[in-house]
Amino acid sequence: MSLRIDRGLFKYDFIDHHAVLCVPVDADVKEIRKRYLSIARRLHPDANNSASPTDKQLSSELLSKLVNPAYEKITTERSRTEYMIILSHMGKRLVQEFTSVELHTDVGKKLATAPESTIDSLYKSTIAKIAETQYENLHHVPQVIAQISELNLVYLMRTAGKSLATPNPLMQSTMNSGPITPNPATNTTAPPPPPPPAPEASAVEHYLRRAQTLIDKNQFPQAQVELQDAIKLEPKNSRCHSLIGLVYLKQNRLKMAKVHFDNALKLDPNDQTALSWKPKIDKALSQQSGGGKVTTPPNSTGKQPDKSGGGGLFGGLFGGKKK
Repeated sequence: MSLRIDRGLFKYDFIDHHAVLCVPVDADVKEIRKRYLSIARRLHPDANNSASPTDKQLSSELLSKLVNPAYEKITTERSRTEYMIILSHMGKRLVQEFTSVELHTDVGKKLATAPESTIDSLYKSTIAKIAETQYENLHHVPQVIAQISELNLVYLMRTAGKSLATPNPLMQSTMNSGPITPNPATNTTAPPPPPPPAPEASAVEHYLRRAQTLIDKNQFPQAQVELQDAIKLEPKNSRCHSLIGLVYLKQNRLKMAKVHFDNALKLDPNDQTALSWKPKIDKALSQQSGGGKVTTPPNSTGKQPDKSGGGGLFGGLFGGKKK
């Protein structure tokens, strides 16, 4: 099935990622994440075991070629900022073409003629209603996305004065000339993403990459959130479990780390992260439960043991301060 869309904002050589996810153009990242998770669960290959092989392949294609790139584009800080600036300028310049824009859908025409005071509520309620069934019939998805993009186009024209992003002088200087016209030679969107490593992993791959980046920066609570969302999508992904096990370990939550390392090894006995850390955690937990009390040996001076530096359970696992 062709995924080509040539209506709404797509007509202007612009990939309307908000239409792909069916969220309002001013949706925040939290709202976008929630919607993405809902779509990803619906399209995941394991979501419907009774689906035909053709439908499973189509689900995987929609997820990897449309949904995942859309989520990446409008939630990654730098690309989101650039994308929203372009979208904001596009709305202002589309006003110049308002009388010549051809609308194909009833909802688009209704929004175009709605009273000023009802535009925002009508637009968002219509988007929410379409979202309920957007991915039910996979073969109709491109047409539904085109319908949503037409709504976005009309909304941007009707609210052109509304700022969707803080203007960037460098970006603004590239947006000053002429009305928007379809131009194959000019592409304001990012190049197509590389193919996902495998259909089963594509839905969570971006979570794992983001989590690894956060781990490298010692931002463990944020990495934990990313991995918890990944596990919601693929509870039987051993890599998700081993990585969140490492995050819990870095936060000195040994029991939670053990649970996830155990799960990782059940799913993949060769998982290297779990194999490396689980024996150390088992030993540490055993020492904690079996010999935790400190006693003063006979004939000693009665001084308490030194608890500074690398002492303690967590220090023992990761190495303490060297004297």
